[in-house]
Amino acid sequence: MMADLSQFDPNGFSVPNNNIFGLPFSEEEAQLVIVPVPWEVTVSFKGGTARAPENIVRASIQVDLFDSEYKNSWKKGIFMPAVDKKLLLKNDFLRKENELYLNFIKTGEKIETNKFMCKTLKEVNEGCKMMNEWVYEKTKILLDNGKKVGLLGGDHSTAFGFIKALSEKNESFGILQIDAHCDLRKSYEGLTYSHGSVMYNILESFPQITKLMQLGVRDYCESEWDYICNSEFKVTTYFERELKERLYEGQTWQQITDEIVAQLPENVYISYDIDGLDEKLCPHTGTPVPGGFDMEQVNYIFKKITSSGKKIIGFDLSETGVSSDGWDENVSARILFKLSNLVLSQD
Repeated sequence: MMADLSQFDPNGFSVPNNNIFGLPFSEEEAQLVIVPVPWEVTVSFKGGTARAPENIVRASIQVDLFDSEYKNSWKKGIFMPAVDKKLLLKNDFLRKENELYLNFIKTGEKIETNKFMCKTLKEVNEGCKMMNEWVYEKTKILLDNGKKVGLLGGDHSTAFGFIKALSEKNESFGILQIDAHCDLRKSYEGLTYSHGSVMYNILESFPQITKLMQLGVRDYCESEWDYICNSEFKVTTYFERELKERLYEGQTWQQITDEIVAQLPENVYISYDIDGLDEKLCPHTGTPVPGGFDMEQVNYIFKKITSSGKKIIGFDLSETGVSSDGWDENVSARILFKLSNLVLSQD
């Protein structure tokens, strides 16, 4: 079903009553559907990412629709349904429960000594499992209907259910992860589906993933280092310190990017944690770390992937904070538009 764009002016003022980016598409008309996941239950530092999807939508009407690299890709249709209020309410309740739990374990007491805390931890873990199933069911239906799908978090744990759905559709694929963190911890803080464990859980659950390529990592623990070293090159991590040293010593970003792209399989999923960027671009993200990429550095990698002929099969964008001046959401809206065009530019 094609949308009638004869009355739509892409050069004019965005109509707030339209959908994301001010576009006039329905879900039926759009080739790409972005699923919002208002979830931040396991965030261990700053909150706010659960409200990111609705704030990014508001910021998105400021995004100009012309992309000189992927001209008119948006005309294939982009749609995002409204945030599920029941899921958001569940998030808010469990977020408070998890704060109680985290405050308790920070005292150094054993959780086994407190029945109430044992019950709280169980409820949080069960809630996160429920969220994973919710994402899986939503994305599976869309994929079954022939849609291209993107995910908008929320925290990084929201990607698990979508990866599960993609694993049923693709015999093999790789993940390109933009992130300040490895997210390879096993059951971080006792939380099975923590944002800090999402890539560990994905790799342990889905053998269809043949490669995890991590870029920009600058904050990690010893167990994650050991996991990478013992992965037999299934996980390749380009730590920021090493990337910067190579640039300081005269290598070009083109040389490094060509090396990265050459290691990716034919089908690629992009997992974009906003804290992989310089903090000036995402000051209110949940777990900020000094350093990080400029946005165009990452866009250059994406351009090299598409020009290489490799296929981007989906994406998630996570960990956007909510700011009083709308800056974080403004940046993320532009990243989301670029990711959408990347996917839509491919047949």
